[in-house]
Amino acid sequence: MDEIIEKVMEEFSEVNDLLADPGISSDPTKMTSLSKKRSSLEPVVEQISLYRQKKKSMRENAELINADVEDELKELATQENITLSSEIPMIEKKLEILLLPKDPSDDKDIIVEIRGGAGGDESSLFAASLFRMYSKFAETKNWRVEIVSQSTTDVGGFKEVIFSVSAGSSAEPVYTFLKHESGVHRVQRVPETEKQGRIHTSTATVAVLPEAQDVDLHIDAKDLRIDTFASSGPGGQSVNTTMSAVRITHIPTGTVVSCQDGKSQHKNKDQAMKVLRSRILQKQQEERDKEMGDTRKSQVGTGDRSEKIRTYNIPQDRLTDHRIKMNWSGVENILAGDLGEVIDALREEEVKILMQKQSQSSVDKAN
Repeated sequence: MDEIIEKVMEEFSEVNDLLADPGISSDPTKMTSLSKKRSSLEPVVEQISLYRQKKKSMRENAELINADVEDELKELATQENITLSSEIPMIEKKLEILLLPKDPSDDKDIIVEIRGGAGGDESSLFAASLFRMYSKFAETKNWRVEIVSQSTTDVGGFKEVIFSVSAGSSAEPVYTFLKHESGVHRVQRVPETEKQGRIHTSTATVAVLPEAQDVDLHIDAKDLRIDTFASSGPGGQSVNTTMSAVRITHIPTGTVVSCQDGKSQHKNKDQAMKVLRSRILQKQQEERDKEMGDTRKSQVGTGDRSEKIRTYNIPQDRLTDHRIKMNWSGVENILAGDLGEVIDALREEEVKILMQKQSQSSVDKAN
């Protein structure tokens, strides 16, 4: 552990030196990236400092106990070391968790894609409910939500909604909290239009993509086809006579992204490129994981958008996450953004899986 601690402290010192460099301060992108890196390292450094302080106190007390001093001082040093000997293992455990290998995307902002699935109009309404849930949860974290594109239905739901969630000035990174939300979400409830009170089951799919930057993935301009067209509203009617909507096709992969929610063509193009870059990077990562035969090995579940991950049973007031086999009551509150307990449980499960892998790796090396 001491070797890992030294590397963390060296990295923290290097990040601080870079942030103090006048040449870096003129580059907002690098400044933001380094600031996020420092924020992610600070809790680890604080725990390391506490760990070192306790170990130092224990050594000083041991020297005092063996020194030619009054018995009363020796007794005080002995009692303090008894206390420290119970505190240090707990600190080491916290530190062990903080030093686990991190998902390289944990500090990234995200692109979220929600689509109505089985269940007709009710599925589109459920997609809208999920969008509100994540938007409200983002508010509690002081994150910024921005719709990239949306396709609405006559009943006020979403066939599809794509939006970005960014940390902004918040110290809490987005992807690390929401990365386990990808998959099929199922709701069981009585639709408002159902007069006979029958419970209806519908689904919506959620895909959470870490937002890719230029440094993560270079896309050659010659590989893109960019089309512009007039924005349209529900039912296809024209709502904008200017050619502000943008459709970008990445020719090598056939990936297509459209954006028409912004009022300017320039903004729509920027938003579409964000989604395009993130989709391509995600696809590349999935292909690499498949080749390794251990898809998303550090995550809960497969992360596949076709995997049924959660059921929201409204009549029974029960939310079930099928991956960790846990239930919660207060479904309406959860759909209103009170998602903290569910996300904490998923993050704890991820830590447990990582610790098991770390432990197994240590056993394998020993053998």
